Amino acid sequence: MKAFPMFIKTTDRRVIIVGGGEQAAQKARLIGKTDARIVLAAPELDDELAAMVRAGKAEQYDGPLTEEFFADAAMVFVASGCFAVDVSAYAVARAARCLVNVVDQPNLCDLTTPSLVDRDPVVIAIGTEGTGPVLARQIKTKLEEQLPRNLGGLAALAGNLRASVAANVPRAKRRAFWAWVFGGAPLAQWARGAEAHAARAIKQAIARGGAQEAQQEGSVAFLGVSPGEADLLSLRAVQRLQEADVVFCSPDHGSDVLELARRDAERFTLTLEARDNVLPLRRDSDRLLAESRRGLRVVHLGAKCPTRSDSVQSHLAMLELEGIAAEIVPGPVQPTLAEPGICQSVFLPVPDQQIAAAKSKQSIL
Repeated sequence: MKAFPMFIKTTDRRVIIVGGGEQAAQKARLIGKTDARIVLAAPELDDELAAMVRAGKAEQYDGPLTEEFFADAAMVFVASGCFAVDVSAYAVARAARCLVNVVDQPNLCDLTTPSLVDRDPVVIAIGTEGTGPVLARQIKTKLEEQLPRNLGGLAALAGNLRASVAANVPRAKRRAFWAWVFGGAPLAQWARGAEAHAARAIKQAIARGGAQEAQQEGSVAFLGVSPGEADLLSLRAVQRLQEADVVFCSPDHGSDVLELARRDAERFTLTLEARDNVLPLRRDSDRLLAESRRGLRVVHLGAKCPTRSDSVQSHLAMLELEGIAAEIVPGPVQPTLAEPGICQSVFLPVPDQQIAAAKSKQSIL
């Protein structure tokens, strides 16, 4: 490695950005994700940076760039847009022993900004030492797809519960406990949006003195998707299919949708009434409940949007009584006539009188 990856503390520290234009604004957006004191060193600021100052998210400095000004800064970004100013600011900041990044000048950079996957407080930094920024973005995209958007909330909860774990979970069991939290049922529940359910399970495990991973809790996800709509599924819907242990589906759902499910997932065919999320027959209802009681992750595929289904609402009430986590994953959004720029064909029924008149006219001709 030519550069060592590390994290720099920003709490109660200044980060100086030299410049007041778009390049400086890009760095301000990045550092604005931290709790650093952002100092904008420029006589004039563009509208975005000026708004940050008015909102108290940054402060402006329009004095001379001296060693005293740069002293004790956590880091300095130089982005004035003028090469001469950039080189001068770099020299002064380096004399003050600061770590400096000069935008678009790799030879004048003591530090570089990586691609970030932000799940605060979980942060992943991706760098290629300048050799492949496109590759870094592609890696970032893959990680963004794989990591739940709400993962940071679970990490924050774990941080808040560490003292409780230390007091209640024997030291020998703590590693297994945290492995269960971040790799077992709690993570799966949290990722599907059942944060309260996951938090309750974690706290109960702490009270018991450790995790019992063998007792995996079941869940049910209701997905609305018609045959041939696989390319319209949301990322969350695809994730649920890939996690599923059991899939309830209609015979009409072909390989386009089912290919997205786990290959070893067990499949049950819904009865006619259940295909469109209409109240299913008792056999389907009992089987769905039985599979989730076994601790399996169940996906129910219906052709209609589950948010508009009375039967799904009754299922949710039943699962809540059983203490089983359940969620609705909305199906593809269908265009309506109210949406601008979208045309649809509308077929209106023709009255019988008009049909009879048309036939009579044809016979005359």
